Amino acid sequence: MNTRRHIATIALAGATAAAIVAAPTPAAASGGGTGVQASGTCSGSTHWTFKAKHDDGRVETELEIDSNHNGQTWRVRLWDDGVRYFAGQRVTQAPSGSFVVRRSTANRAGTDHLTARARNLSNGELCQAHVNL
Repeated sequence: MNTRRHIATIALAGATAAAIVAAPTPAAASGGGTGVQASGTCSGSTHWTFKAKHDDGRVETELEIDSNHNGQTWRVRLWDDGVRYFAGQRVTQAPSGSFVVRRSTANRAGTDHLTARARNLSNGELCQAHVNL
C-alpha cells in the first residue's frame, strides 16, 4: 500500500470513529420514557455527555462535563429550539473532576432541537453538544 493511501485510510477511520462517538443514541432514563444521548470531546481534552427524554409533558435534559480536574469554573448555557432555558456557572468537583446540570424545559411542538454549550472560564476550552428529541 502506498504511503498516501495508508494515511488517507487512517484519517478516514479516525473521522468515522469520531462521528460514531458523537452520534445521538437511544438512552433509557429513570422515571420516564426512553430518550436520546450524545457524547464527545470538547475543544481540549474534556469529555461531554448530553441526554434528553420526555417526562410528564416536559423535556428533561442532563449535561455532564468531565475534565478530570477539580475546581474549574465553567459557564453553561442550554437551549431548546433556540430558546435559552438555563444559564449559570458550575465548578468541577472531586473525585472525578466533573459536574452535571439537570434541567427540564417545555415540550415544544415537533422535534425538540436541544443544544448545550459550556466554556471553561480559566482556559477558554469550549464544549458544544446537541441532540434532537
